[in-house]
Amino acid sequence: MATMTVMNIIDEISNIMAKVYDGSGDPRFVEKDKEKTVGLKRERGCAIKDSRVVDGFKVRFAGPKMIITYQSEMPISSVHNLKLKDEIEQMFADIVKFLKKEYRIATKASLSLKEDGEAVASLQNMSKIRTWLQAHKTYTIGGLKDVVATGEPSNPELEKGFKSFLELGGFGTDPKNKHQKRKNA
Repeated sequence: MATMTVMNIIDEISNIMAKVYDGSGDPRFVEKDKEKTVGLKRERGCAIKDSRVVDGFKVRFAGPKMIITYQSEMPISSVHNLKLKDEIEQMFADIVKFLKKEYRIATKASLSLKEDGEAVASLQNMSKIRTWLQAHKTYTIGGLKDVVATGEPSNPELEKGFKSFLELGGFGTDPKNKHQKRKNA
C-alpha cells in the first residue's frame, strides 16, 4: 500500500478521537458490533449506579511525534500504590492498542507507533482525599516522510522571489531600493 501522508494519518486519528467520548462504548447504548472499549477506568461498572471515575485521554501532534495525554482523578490512597507507575504505563499501552485497532479498521493499514521513553506523570492534591493525575507519553509515528521535527532548524535558503523582495528596501530613511527615485519636497 502507498505511504500515508501526514494529513491522512492525522485525519484518521482525529476521526477516531471524535468517536471516543464518555459513554460511546457503553453496550447499553450502542449496537452489538459498535461496542468500543479503550480500557479507561470510567468504562468499568454502571454509570448510573456506581461512583463515577473521571478519566480520559487526548492526542496531539508535533512534527513526526504523537503525544498522548491521560488525566484521571483518584483517591489519595492510590498515590501510595507501589505499582502506580506500572498502571500508568499499562493505561498508555491500552490506549495505543485501541488507536492501532481502530486505525486498522478505518484504513485497512497499520499505524506504527514507537515509544520515545517512559510516561511523565504529575500528581496534584485536589482535597485531603482526592488527587489529580496528569501524564503524557510521546510516540514517533512510523512511515512519515518529509516531516521536520519541531525544534530543528529549518532550511535557511530563502525563495528567490522573497529574497529579491527583501533586497528592495525597507522603512528606513535611506532605502536600498534602486528601482524607485527618491522625491525631495
